[in-house]
Amino acid sequence: MKYSSISSSLFIDNRQKFKSQLKPNSIAVFVSNDIMPTNADGSMGFKQNSDLFYLTGVDQEDTILIIYPDVKDGKHKEVLFIKETSELIAIWEGAKLTKDEAKVVSGIEHIYWFHEFEKVSKALFYQAENIYLNANEHTRQYIETQTAEQRFNKTIIAKYPLHQIQRSAPIMHKIRAVKSTYEIELIQQACDITEKGFRRLLSFVKPGVWEYEIEAELIHEFLRNRSRGYAYGPIIASGASACVLHYVDNDKQCKDGDVLLLDTAAEYANYASDLTRCIPVNGRFTKRQKEVYNAVLHVMKEATKMLLPGTTFEKYNKSVGDLMTDQLLKLGLLKTDEVKMQNPNWPAYKKYFMHGTSHYLGLDVHDVGFFHEPMQAGNIFTVEPGIYIPQENLGIRLENNILVTTTGQLDLMKNIPLEADEIEALMNQ
Repeated sequence: MKYSSISSSLFIDNRQKFKSQLKPNSIAVFVSNDIMPTNADGSMGFKQNSDLFYLTGVDQEDTILIIYPDVKDGKHKEVLFIKETSELIAIWEGAKLTKDEAKVVSGIEHIYWFHEFEKVSKALFYQAENIYLNANEHTRQYIETQTAEQRFNKTIIAKYPLHQIQRSAPIMHKIRAVKSTYEIELIQQACDITEKGFRRLLSFVKPGVWEYEIEAELIHEFLRNRSRGYAYGPIIASGASACVLHYVDNDKQCKDGDVLLLDTAAEYANYASDLTRCIPVNGRFTKRQKEVYNAVLHVMKEATKMLLPGTTFEKYNKSVGDLMTDQLLKLGLLKTDEVKMQNPNWPAYKKYFMHGTSHYLGLDVHDVGFFHEPMQAGNIFTVEPGIYIPQENLGIRLENNILVTTTGQLDLMKNIPLEADEIEALMNQ
């Protein structure tokens, strides 16, 4: 892996958090993701299952974790199965983890080869009353392909039909939403790499440059700083394309007078950062562009102050909507009568700001967590208001990553240029 080694203490602590939430005499199982194919003998590469990584630190395919705190023998409380390496695999793919290396990475003592799972696990399953199986219970997920996790769950349920099947996802959502000090440091590392990429662009962007050239500059900076690359598909949208929320073509030429919207960020050690900035292609905002920019910036700053322990998302979203409505009135985009007559289920501001303001951030860009529960210290959220005006070929979105603390907030991206005047000054050095 490109990233520096991570102390096994992180994964040991994470497993302890998970164990504390299990019912008595329960066994829990987690499996790695597939390597997804393309065509012929090609593949899309490998991205580890986030929950399995959270619990083990193992970042390779053909991996299974068993957690069984009440096991009768007292030994197999934690069991890890990994892909058996060989000289042939080492030559063609690079060596996989040895058993000793897997112990160091995960902090798990009992390591077996992946093909031994059936032989080793059967007696453990028969001892247990409950089987905890994991699933990608995410409100935004839409997956047509059957995953390794889905296939595995189907097999286990068929083999042990009389056991009580429990869900691991609610536990994982609860414990992953509150970040440990070590996790915060890893996310900060991702944010710092993102900062280097953004600063690189401030001297590169100018009229005539192509969006894909900007994409190339960023990936260069990310990779040279031990990131595996983008934390999500990069959005590099100039002019009218900035009004397309999930624009990913990145194939237009940046023109004099355009504002360039950059929703691009690096990952580090599987942890994501998530940044959005808007910069003038020619180095200077017009008066109107700066007015809209500063309106979004005002909402962003005020929304950030609301990220406090105990704040509910219902109250937060309502307050952000009120802030945005006020700014849109000042910009002349909304009229007072429109606001008075608005549909409360789709307020008037949604015409220009149609997406949410914040989401959880962690091992996944849209990380797991419960929006029906109040915010807690240790949560990391994005704050990303925007105003999109297609008739003006102008879209402005600004986004930072914010850690909720017991006393307020810590902006993990506080060092990344944000003020319009600062961006102009840096572009014109």
